[in-house]
Amino acid sequence: MGLLSGFMGNASEFSVADAEKEYGNLLCENEKIDKAYKLIRDMFIFTNRRLILIDVQGLTGKKQEYRSIPYSKITQFSIETAGHFDLDAELKIWVSGLATPIEKQFNKSANIYEVQAELSKHVN
Repeated sequence: MGLLSGFMGNASEFSVADAEKEYGNLLCENEKIDKAYKLIRDMFIFTNRRLILIDVQGLTGKKQEYRSIPYSKITQFSIETAGHFDLDAELKIWVSGLATPIEKQFNKSANIYEVQAELSKHVN
């Protein structure tokens, strides 16, 4: 189901150690990764300072966009849990200056409540 979930657009938890190894060059001094999630090839990383969204583009994946969102710019967020027949949960994040929320899908193996708790720790 892991590969199928990836093709369906669902995110699942990614090892913090692997995320630090692969994306450690994006971190500032005294910044550390708290949680990381992978969405097919894309990533979103929660650090102790900000949310980093990584959009891998093109067939080769050599072109990548890195979006950094300071937690202070997140105005609200919501989660929608998976139901009995719905295989995924959804996270929406509203960012100051953007008209529509950023939306991410999580498969059932990822704990959406952990994501909500992580955001709650950082967003005032």
